[in-house]
Amino acid sequence: MGEVLVPIEDNLQTITIESSSIKETPEVTRCNSDEELESWLPLTESRKGNTCSAMFHLLCSGIGFQALSLPVAFAALGWSWGIICLSIAFMWQLYTIWLLVNLHEPVPGTRYSRYLRLSVFAFGQKLGKFLAIFPVMSLSGGSCVLLIITGGWAMEQLFRIIYGSESKSLTGTEWFLLFTCIALLIGQLPNLNSIAKVSLIGASTSFGYCTMLWTLSISKGRLNDVSYTIPNNAKTGMTGFGSILNAICIILLAFKGHNLILEIQGTLPSSPSNPSRKSMWRGVMVSYMIIAMCLFPLAIVGFWAYGNKIPAPADGGMLTAFSQFHRQDTSKFVIGLIYLWLIISCLSSYQIYAMPAFDNLEFIYVTRKNRGCPRWVRIGIRLCIGGVTFFMAVAFPFLLRLVPLIQGMAAVPLSFAYPCFMWISIKRPRAKGVIWSLNLALGCCGIVLSILVVVAAIWNLADQGLKANFFRP
Repeated sequence: MGEVLVPIEDNLQTITIESSSIKETPEVTRCNSDEELESWLPLTESRKGNTCSAMFHLLCSGIGFQALSLPVAFAALGWSWGIICLSIAFMWQLYTIWLLVNLHEPVPGTRYSRYLRLSVFAFGQKLGKFLAIFPVMSLSGGSCVLLIITGGWAMEQLFRIIYGSESKSLTGTEWFLLFTCIALLIGQLPNLNSIAKVSLIGASTSFGYCTMLWTLSISKGRLNDVSYTIPNNAKTGMTGFGSILNAICIILLAFKGHNLILEIQGTLPSSPSNPSRKSMWRGVMVSYMIIAMCLFPLAIVGFWAYGNKIPAPADGGMLTAFSQFHRQDTSKFVIGLIYLWLIISCLSSYQIYAMPAFDNLEFIYVTRKNRGCPRWVRIGIRLCIGGVTFFMAVAFPFLLRLVPLIQGMAAVPLSFAYPCFMWISIKRPRAKGVIWSLNLALGCCGIVLSILVVVAAIWNLADQGLKANFFRP
């Protein structure tokens, strides 16, 4: 029984209603609060992180195999423009990270721990989803596919180093399957905060193989017939234009992980007296100092040592160059250790990039069932996502050659443009003021750059062709 006061002609009358006669609405069956829903999902299940754990996640997601292609960009841009473009890209992406960190809690007491939800809050339901769904999905699932391809290739190379190139090896599909099985075994850790130690291992190995590559390249010296001149056919015409834009794309894509900034910050505790942005920004500053210590020497030393002889990004970049030119005067142990560290780095990065995909499927389950995922459901979801990414890696083993096209549509606007527009939409700085003008200019430049990169990628594919070895890794 319940009593409800109903105003009738300015008088309050007591009307008794049988509670059993009230039909339960869908809103009644929903979870009691957003906090309860967040506590069921792997991205925000644990908010006991700290600056160190955030730093480990940032390093693990921010240093990747794409960095090995930076000398290729310098080969197309030359010394001066290569260093200038790399420096501008570093400062630009660091500024957009600062925007995201400060937009994590745009309203006191409300946290946006997922890029898609912040996009919806900034741009509205339809436009926010239209702008963010494809980039977020491609940078999560697509990165996992690329990690399987790269990790499987590195496993095969390590096997050949240990047992010799004449030894019978597994097929490409079997190497991909081995990598995926190991990744999914590690992937049974429950939430993002619980993989902090995995991210620490991944960050350490990423820093290790990048540092070892450029230090060993210095110790071996540059090649005798190395050349730093830009080829004539890459200076003029559409070929030169496409080469320059492709080089800029390589530089932009070397800075990764922007789609995980809000998610990583979501693992940190927050209070009015100590908001999460303070500890998150400390982690960002330290981690990106370390990232700069990896990327800048790798780009500069790699171009100095190998010049225009650096292989294409899809062929392994600086790692392949070092193995090709210094295999005879470098011990198998050292080269094998580099490949081993690359494998461990890919396995660790797979966990953090797959976590948003795990979170999305678990979100569907908990909103329908109004309870957290049982252990068997969570295992099933992760095995399903692992199976899909494995299938994509086997079906499209040439995906590395499509990275400029796909990431030009996804990573470039998500990392360099959308945060600027989000700041204008949410914070509403004074129109035509310095902050408003800066964000508008950077956002527009990011969109234009994304379009140009996509056009250049399509032109390069049309000009050079694409070896589409479907289902033949």
